[in-house]
Amino acid sequence: MKTQKLIFVYNADGGMFSAIADAAHKLIAPSTYPCSLCAITYGAVSMRQEWKDYLHRLPLDARFYHRDEFARDWPDMDAELPAVFAPTDSGTLTLLLSKDDLDSVTSVAQLTALLDRRIAHNGALADGSR
Repeated sequence: MKTQKLIFVYNADGGMFSAIADAAHKLIAPSTYPCSLCAITYGAVSMRQEWKDYLHRLPLDARFYHRDEFARDWPDMDAELPAVFAPTDSGTLTLLLSKDDLDSVTSVAQLTALLDRRIAHNGALADGSR
């Protein structure tokens, strides 16, 4: 049973119009697309299979937010996006991967390796299996 979770926050707004605009931006000018997490884990319109498989194997629940949803649910959290967080027992968030971290990776394999290292380093897994 997954009891702990990770919170992934995209540097993109939610909603159909935003999704269409983001897909067009990725196709027309991918080097200027502002969300490295989106660019790495999604193609133009769907999640990359390698990322989907990793999330399925991950022994943590994954929660995904767009920046507008994150601002609504975590109004006091001020972090550059995209980012990955781990909730604490006290109800705050610990930053696992910063915008700079995410901007530095160029593939799903690099992202998953970095995420695995940060999870292990921060003790985010109860059973220590990663």
